[in-house]
Amino acid sequence: MKIKMITVGKLKEKYLKEGIAEYSKRLTRFTKLEIVELADEKTPDQASDAENQKILEKEADRILSKIGEREFVIALAIEGKQFPSELFAKMLQETTVKGFSDITFVIGGSLGLAPSVKQRANLLMSFGQFTLPHQLMRLVLIEQIYRAFMIQQGSPYHK
Repeated sequence: MKIKMITVGKLKEKYLKEGIAEYSKRLTRFTKLEIVELADEKTPDQASDAENQKILEKEADRILSKIGEREFVIALAIEGKQFPSELFAKMLQETTVKGFSDITFVIGGSLGLAPSVKQRANLLMSFGQFTLPHQLMRLVLIEQIYRAFMIQQGSPYHK
């Protein structure tokens, strides 16, 4: 199994980089992990809806160019399905049983994801109704992926 995280925007905060590096290292026991960091578009202050849509479309083109046709895509979106950790672990396991060896997670930029990315996704997933910075979401997601593998192993990490 290979897991890929496609993210929009450059990660600048040292503490987030360190946390992601730690969980990336831990995940090497279970899977090959690839993190693809894409450039974000500059969003002008008080941009119009039309300007925001153009920005989302440009970012979507970059995102979609990094997704293969045989990848199972999970896009993070506030309207997506929420999973308790145990069900998330089960869903990842069942996805591989269904024949998908490549699972790709997509985290959009500050404006979220374009409809075309959401349509390409096999699943929209949410971490709740609150808003998190997309940079922080990377750390939260990678920790939950690690937790899912630990749950699958029956490890006490989850407790």
